Amino acid sequence: MTTSAAGQPLIPQPPATVTALRQAIAQIAPAALPAFTRELDQAADQSRQSSDLAPLQRFIAQWAVYVHVQRQPRLAKELRHWEDMAGAGDATQARRAASAIGKILDDAHAELALPPR
Repeated sequence: MTTSAAGQPLIPQPPATVTALRQAIAQIAPAALPAFTRELDQAADQSRQSSDLAPLQRFIAQWAVYVHVQRQPRLAKELRHWEDMAGAGDATQARRAASAIGKILDDAHAELALPPR
């Protein structure tokens, strides 16, 4: 991932569209593109089978949040720290980490004006 000076986001937050999110991921986290494509295919299949757009809407929200976090190196580092702590500590530490992760994701949803998770 590219770094930015003075803690600024690497790129502006893109619109919450498949194309814009794919382009952003290619720029800031190219290793995530296979997962993006796989999950997009799954969401599209689920939407077709159920004649419901909800799976695609969840997909877009999830990846918009991912981009929101990853485009901010300090926030991405903090999230990785808490994810590591969640798997490496005792139950109390895992609960604390889960709470911190939840706050990061909830804040991202709020900043992006997405429905709560």
